[in-house]
Amino acid sequence: MRSTVSIILCLLAFSSALGSEVKAVPDIVDADTIWAGTTKIRLSGIDAPETDQICLDAGGRTWDCGIEARNKLRAYAGTHAWTCELKGVDLYKRHLGDCKVAGEDVSRWLVRNGWALAFRKYSMAYVADEQFAQQHKLGLWSGAFIAPWDWRHRNPDTVILGSSAVPLHAQRSLLPVVAQPPSPDCAIKGNLKAANQCIYHLPGGKFYNRLSMDRISDRRWFCSTAEAEAAGCRKSKI
Repeated sequence: MRSTVSIILCLLAFSSALGSEVKAVPDIVDADTIWAGTTKIRLSGIDAPETDQICLDAGGRTWDCGIEARNKLRAYAGTHAWTCELKGVDLYKRHLGDCKVAGEDVSRWLVRNGWALAFRKYSMAYVADEQFAQQHKLGLWSGAFIAPWDWRHRNPDTVILGSSAVPLHAQRSLLPVVAQPPSPDCAIKGNLKAANQCIYHLPGGKFYNRLSMDRISDRRWFCSTAEAEAAGCRKSKI
């Protein structure tokens, strides 16, 4: 009987944690990940470009769309507090959250303005907003780009989205690895497959210069330690 009661109490506590609410002025580390105090939150239902991701404008010129998406979200949110309903935890130990600022759904704002995509694998809630952004060529849809979930594992056969008017040779420039940081402020190296864990290396670290960034599947550039840790990485010990 006692064990049954313990199990019930554990289930109730787990259910309460999943349905809890957090309110804070967040630290926005990228366009779909925030720190709300000490709580790491991944916006549910969407996927936004990584901060090391590049895109093409209508003329085929590259631009740092991941950094721009993050900056647009920061400008939109300002210093307002967010209210986030937590709905579970992902593989990287981030809470999944439905967040609002001034009563507006943050995920919907991002997708509708072209700064994120509807993450159909997990939710169909923002498909109509994505179609609106695509139709009006907003944000990422103003040129050509790779879906964030494909960017992380891109190869010569990766599908390129957006404007078909962007020259084909320019579109192909999105496929190679980004061997240099997208910005001088984004020079932290991430090794996503170091002994089955993610380790980040700061400039000046012992292994920083030794870590090659020419491998697409398990390398990433980060703009801050908060962003690296939000992605599930830990700092190199040496």
